[in-house]
Amino acid sequence: MKQLTIYQDHYSDSTVISNRFIDEYMKDANDAQIKVYLYLLRAMSAHMSTSISEMADVFNHTEKDVLRALKYWEKKKLLSLDYDDSKNLTGIHVKELKSDAVEPAQEIIQTAPAVFKTALTISSQKSVPAETASAEPDRNAFEKPSYSLDDIKAFRNREDTEQLLFIIEAYLGKPLTAGDIRTILFICDKLHFSADLVDYLVQYCVGRGKKDFRYIEKVAINWAEDHITTPKQAAALIKKYDKNVYGIMNALGKSGAPTDKEMEFIDRWNKQFCFPSDVIKEACDRTVLATDKHRFEYADRILTSWSRAGVRQLADVQTADENYARSRSSQGTTRSASNKFNQFKQNAYDFSSLENEILSN
Repeated sequence: MKQLTIYQDHYSDSTVISNRFIDEYMKDANDAQIKVYLYLLRAMSAHMSTSISEMADVFNHTEKDVLRALKYWEKKKLLSLDYDDSKNLTGIHVKELKSDAVEPAQEIIQTAPAVFKTALTISSQKSVPAETASAEPDRNAFEKPSYSLDDIKAFRNREDTEQLLFIIEAYLGKPLTAGDIRTILFICDKLHFSADLVDYLVQYCVGRGKKDFRYIEKVAINWAEDHITTPKQAAALIKKYDKNVYGIMNALGKSGAPTDKEMEFIDRWNKQFCFPSDVIKEACDRTVLATDKHRFEYADRILTSWSRAGVRQLADVQTADENYARSRSSQGTTRSASNKFNQFKQNAYDFSSLENEILSN
């Protein structure tokens, strides 16, 4: 998931919450909205780095829940959201609550587009279209009824249910509680999931390390909102919003799923360096033009250099290249190819020297 860097001029081991927020805004907000707003204040006060997916993981919500909360606070004028020309979310401004009006305050700067979908692996980077993030489906259509113990008993005694519950217990490694069975009943009864789709849903959530039924229920609701009715459709949705990983693989001339080591590189570029996809693609393009070996290592050296140089978007790469060209021109000397590697941080690349260094490590 892509990082949001939160800036403030000073650090304090505390989070200040306006009394006006407590008195006027908190009572009408739901659980996810309150948590997201307070977490933004907490992250801002500590100069923490965070992301949409990380906030979702912290509170056991989905990325879509987090984005709904952001849109809610934007409507309340406690936040403002920035979008690029393609209507992708690019930044968040937290506004200061005062007695008479809400005024601009600290800024949360997102260094790359935010991540959105529930059916998304941890490394995805799909940008969030403004019109998609602002969609507010009718949540009442997916409200869980208050099932009685008789309802649970009848559900358990159904012929097609017994095997499904047994499989789910095997995935979770523990017996199901009455509350767990209520959730499964809700997913089958109200969301109209087939046994195969419930099976796939639980496999997907457990595979992400999420065994909490509150999370499983939220993923199920999001799939229902996306009109997912079969495991095949669910798999397609997951693949669609995970295409960033495979986009990088293709850009480096790789086919198939990435290895664990390759995923380490991709995660670093996405999460640690916080690069948007066009910057990563630029590094991949330069790598492919230069070499057909050790391409992940080449791209990683380029992106590490750009990160150290403060590159955050594609225009910064062009500026860094131009600055280096001017620097070389002012020196009045032409460096040899073997010496270019010493200037690697200034965006001059000698891939032959780079390959030798990689092989010697």
